[in-house]
Amino acid sequence: MKEKVDVLISEEQILKRTKEIADELNKHFKSLDDGRDIVLVCILKGSVMFFSELAKRLDIPVEMDFVICSSYGDSTTPGALKIQKDMDISAEGKHILLIEDIVDTGRTLKRLIEYLNAKNPASLTLCTLLDKPDRREYPVQADHVGFVVPDKFVVGFGLDYAQRYRNLPYIGVLSFIEQA
Repeated sequence: MKEKVDVLISEEQILKRTKEIADELNKHFKSLDDGRDIVLVCILKGSVMFFSELAKRLDIPVEMDFVICSSYGDSTTPGALKIQKDMDISAEGKHILLIEDIVDTGRTLKRLIEYLNAKNPASLTLCTLLDKPDRREYPVQADHVGFVVPDKFVVGFGLDYAQRYRNLPYIGVLSFIEQA
């Protein structure tokens, strides 16, 4: 089968919305004015491009950190959170700004939020580039959303299929074409 990617959200739309979200975050964190550190946390690998573009547009001082995690389990039990790379910076007493590429089923993200909240941050804010509510199985609601997308397989701007397409500068819908 041959793969085809059709543009769903252009690079220009992504960058415009990223700037709008950065403006919202700048305003929010400036309003707190409590002197606490803000830690921008990227969920690898898919969030790296959105994380980078968003960070460039923030005019508040931030620290940066990264996590790699997944949920796993058998078909009869909810998956446990597996942390492959934890934060290096302590979350305690700090404002955590968690950056995700897409909120899909919510399985891993729900567990990650619980895990990070157990580290006693001053606050935890979830920001996602994409939200796919039609696939939601767990109650996860992002505080800042770039775009709501349909229940299609999306790639690009960090999101992949078999580790490919992350480098596309736009979000596209992946489809498969049978070859004759």
